[in-house]
Amino acid sequence: MKNLATCKPSEFVAQTAKIKDAVKNWVDVIDLIKIRSIQPAFKPLPIDATAEERASILRENDELRKKQTTENLNKILDNMLAVHPQETLNVLALCCFVEPEHIDDHTMDEYMQCIIDMVQNKAVMNFFSLLARLQAKNI
Repeated sequence: MKNLATCKPSEFVAQTAKIKDAVKNWVDVIDLIKIRSIQPAFKPLPIDATAEERASILRENDELRKKQTTENLNKILDNMLAVHPQETLNVLALCCFVEPEHIDDHTMDEYMQCIIDMVQNKAVMNFFSLLARLQAKNI
């Protein structure tokens, strides 16, 4: 199955243009940005804290951050897989050059292999990392 890691450059450019709108919709409907921005209520670090107190508070805050990160990831996964599976599948299908109306014409094994191909392809990952960094900078 063709995917972004195995296609021709001309196909890559045309397909990523199609994927862009699906990804924007997907990010919006699963509340990705909103959920990722949820932070725990960190314990304040008093100015006069001793080194021991400071270390303890930093450890507690680190645990709070880890717990919140896990909660956020679970919310994102719930939204991706349980609440908005069609939008998630649409993005996956487009990455594999499958139109959304033909998603069920292929097996999950084919899709999973495509995901592996794309994630293991350094150029594809660098491309999407670059786009994410540019978006974060509002460029």
